[in-house]
Amino acid sequence: MSNQRSKPVVYAFIDSQNLNIGTKKFGWKMDWHKFRKFLTDKYGVSKAYMFIGYVPEFEAMYEQLHQTGYAVVLKPTYDMTRPRPEEPAPKEPGDISEPEEKKPVKGNIDAELVLWAMKEKNNYDKAIIVSGDGDFYCLIEYLDEQGKLAKVLAPNGHYSGLFNRYEKYIERLDQSRRQLAYHDRKKPLPKKA
Repeated sequence: MSNQRSKPVVYAFIDSQNLNIGTKKFGWKMDWHKFRKFLTDKYGVSKAYMFIGYVPEFEAMYEQLHQTGYAVVLKPTYDMTRPRPEEPAPKEPGDISEPEEKKPVKGNIDAELVLWAMKEKNNYDKAIIVSGDGDFYCLIEYLDEQGKLAKVLAPNGHYSGLFNRYEKYIERLDQSRRQLAYHDRKKPLPKKA
């Protein structure tokens, strides 16, 4: 592909949950507008796939992400607070058989991200994987073998140890926090020390 063009075609595949949790864990939120511009300006990303679990109440957010320039891929979710048919309901609230930190909704997007990266592989020269999740190790390994891996953008320094082999590709987004962080326009910015 790149023989015909001066610039390579770069696609980004974004694990939105990993990115969202990985920034919030360290006290900040991603500004999705700034992040899309960052991907274009710094890495030349022409298409950014955002993989996210579908929750009906968030329709407006999905539309906003789409308008910002993301190709939004929604994964059906399921309510984890409901017992599965084969599982008995907890006998009492707080029953010890019930996990303490149960997430109310589950929408794991790993398979979709890998599938789309493979489906689109003939349409891009280089791929950027935005996640620190070790579940993407086989995809990163394959893209590297094919000469198609541009970067792995991890939300912070706590990415999977499986990625150590690909250290040269890893960039931490927390190091660009000032540039990428969302600031509520209604709240004053923190004062510099």
